[in-house]
Amino acid sequence: MTTAVLTDRERSAVQAYLRLLHTVRAGLDTGPGPGAPPRPPLVPPSVLAEAEQALAAAGLAGNEEAFFWLLRQWCPRT
Repeated sequence: MTTAVLTDRERSAVQAYLRLLHTVRAGLDTGPGPGAPPRPPLVPPSVLAEAEQALAAAGLAGNEEAFFWLLRQWCPRT
């Protein structure tokens, strides 16, 4: 099994992405009650900004293929 050794900035990017992912999932899980119209998931701008900033700092902004490869190596069940 191949493992990736992430730099601190890459690790921060992966962790920020995971926080963003969990925030979106939590927003989807707390939907309106039965019969109520669906509402869009709410993602706090600070969570999204943190993920974008971490990707840029790691040099991964615009390079999703490399980022998701790192993510799969570091956290394969995501």
